[in-house]
Amino acid sequence: MHFERMAIIGVGLLGGSLGLAARRQHLVGHVVGIGHRSSTLEQAKSCGAVDSFTTDAAEGVAGADLVVLCTPVGLFGPLMEKCGPRLKAGCIVTDVGSTKAEPMAAIARHLPGECHLVGGHPLAGSDARGIESANERLFSGATVFVVPSAETMAGPIERVERLWQAVGARTRRIDPQSHDQLLARTSHLPHMVAALLVASLEPGDEPAVGKGLLDTTRIASGDPPMWRDIFLTNRAGTLAALDSFERLARQFREALESGDAESIEAVLRLAKRRRDSLLNR
Repeated sequence: MHFERMAIIGVGLLGGSLGLAARRQHLVGHVVGIGHRSSTLEQAKSCGAVDSFTTDAAEGVAGADLVVLCTPVGLFGPLMEKCGPRLKAGCIVTDVGSTKAEPMAAIARHLPGECHLVGGHPLAGSDARGIESANERLFSGATVFVVPSAETMAGPIERVERLWQAVGARTRRIDPQSHDQLLARTSHLPHMVAALLVASLEPGDEPAVGKGLLDTTRIASGDPPMWRDIFLTNRAGTLAALDSFERLARQFREALESGDAESIEAVLRLAKRRRDSLLNR
């Protein structure tokens, strides 16, 4: 058993899946689900994701060895301001957020000195949402970035890594700033592009929409408030990624305007080669 008592704040796809996996593999003694809708929490208990639940976050984290934040990252600071005084000494606080530097700083501002902060980010989400989509095998084979703060001791980091590894994930340590720069290129910019592609459609285009556009823009169906917070808490990284994208788009436009077939095909070949290599990893 890795933890006696784990509190999950936000029992949706990621939080519910972690609760299911941890309980069914007997990795924790007791899982408390915390949320703002009793109906969702009832569903989480019925499907086996949590042992008990509460709508009072401060009450829910009391006595927990591990607290996992699974809400939009913009809520991390307010939640920890409320919950920090109720955390027991030695408690580890982690999360599943897609950005790390700003959200971890918001957590740290309200974290008691005797507690530990170990950021986390499983690359295992989807456009599906809610406890009804939770799956105990969601993290099997997935990469989970483990993101310690500069002050975190080795013991708590290793405990969080072992938990993720026990539910089937591969862990990789990274610092918050490097994480945000990397994810800006591989996750945040792609979501922005998908959203803008859909937003740029004109009325009457629907009959011509085929599988190619739907496949390309699948992630645009993600939760808007969650993605709003992701963009706002990783502005620098996303803007840097957008700068690089815009430079390439301008080069492609210039080639198209001038009828430079060779340059156009070179970009398409590079893109195909890189994507094919990603599929064959």
